[in-house]
Amino acid sequence: MKAELEKLIELQLTDSKIRSLRKAIETADERRAAIEQEFEQHASSIREIQFRHDQTRAERADIERHIAENKSYLERSERNLKHAQNQREYETAMRETDAMTKQIATLETQLVENMTALEEIEKILEERAEEIGGLESKRAEALAVFDAEVARDRQELETTEAGRSSVFNTLPKNLAAVYDRLAQRSRDGIAVAEVVNGSCSACFMSLRPQVQMEVRRGDQIITCESCTRILYIAQDSQATA
Repeated sequence: MKAELEKLIELQLTDSKIRSLRKAIETADERRAAIEQEFEQHASSIREIQFRHDQTRAERADIERHIAENKSYLERSERNLKHAQNQREYETAMRETDAMTKQIATLETQLVENMTALEEIEKILEERAEEIGGLESKRAEALAVFDAEVARDRQELETTEAGRSSVFNTLPKNLAAVYDRLAQRSRDGIAVAEVVNGSCSACFMSLRPQVQMEVRRGDQIITCESCTRILYIAQDSQATA
């Protein structure tokens, strides 16, 4: 019976591993998308900064163009003022000169503000230059590592499933049937549960001392009185006890 219990334990460990590998493979697309999304968020924030940089430079060019145009108008107004033939022409030229001077001053203030903002953006881009330059390569590297892990999981699943059959086929039919029934009934696929600190590790119910002693002997199949799973105590735990 002890040998059969050991096979049940091995089978349970194998099935738990298979369950874990299948879950990893089934969620691979979702986890890969999460990696891509994380890099996309970084790329998006960088693109936003670069867009602000381009927009600010375009605004600067637009302000400088308006300043140049207004200075040209100012020169014309000053010439008109200088060559005014009468009071009306003089007053008109004076108003135009005053208006152009004020508008140029406003635009020059905007230009200073724009240049300050542009410097701040360029400083951010400079600080993140290494991140920007290596973002795509890091993304490709992270995805390659992930894809390799999934490939290993697939290979390991195939190998583990093949090994599982060899273990399961050596069990007596009645034990194999009991194991299958318990495994299929439980949501976590646990049919054989380890006893930890005097409790069933599957349902966490404390075991009576007599039950613990019977499990420790390992000369018969003992089930949990609460969840009916097959119980065992790991060898290292028995040695400690």
